[in-house]
Amino acid sequence: MPIQPIENQRLYRQVAAQLSSLMANGEFPEGSRLPSERDLAEQLGVSRPSVREGLIALEVQGKVEVRVGAGIFVARARPVAVVDPLAEGQGPFELLRARWLVEGEIAAEAARNASPEELGVVRSAVAEMEARHRQKRDAETADRNFHIGIAKATHNGALVSVARDLWDQGRGAIWKRMEHHFQTPELRVAVFRDHGAILTALEARDARGARAAMRQHLEHVDREFSRGWDLLKDVVPVAPPQTRTTGRAVAVRSRGGDAR
Repeated sequence: MPIQPIENQRLYRQVAAQLSSLMANGEFPEGSRLPSERDLAEQLGVSRPSVREGLIALEVQGKVEVRVGAGIFVARARPVAVVDPLAEGQGPFELLRARWLVEGEIAAEAARNASPEELGVVRSAVAEMEARHRQKRDAETADRNFHIGIAKATHNGALVSVARDLWDQGRGAIWKRMEHHFQTPELRVAVFRDHGAILTALEARDARGARAAMRQHLEHVDREFSRGWDLLKDVVPVAPPQTRTTGRAVAVRSRGGDAR
């Protein structure tokens, strides 16, 4: 047997793969409600954010249905969407944590080094986002220009590459599905407000304030996504359906432990 390349599989894919296998084997029958996110996290030995990402991946594939106020159910048999793993993108919660760590420092460095012209680019991106919001048009390009513009203001090409990769890797099918569920007008307004606070700190050459404002912004998005997911699937507690997994834990632990 020839040597096969070893895939460094993302944790949420391992979660999705095991749940998909259990559904295919009848452990979770068609139409049945899956156990709670907390129970799945405990049985799988991973964090709740990783379970969320795995469930969203299954939703993108058409294997589960998220019913507002009822929970997450195994989808009825139908053609399953084939999604290129690369098109899924990074797990949203894992990505936001990485951006919190990296972009906070990028914002601080930009506050120290940005030229007036570079600040003008960031300011224009904020204005474009606000204009598109008023017109009810997509503002993703302007949002990207905002974050990449801040990275360019550090005068460090490596940081620009990192910021660009973090943004582009995140805009996959899973992130898009999260936005579909949770991108509300209120969240968009809050995001614009956050961007304004970051710009104010940059223009004031306040490195500490820029770092704090960027981290607050990314925490805000993470918190709203988490809250939206909880509200979306929130159900009145009932006895879980009996399946052959009752009393038996499933396990999908990564060797290095869960990233979150």
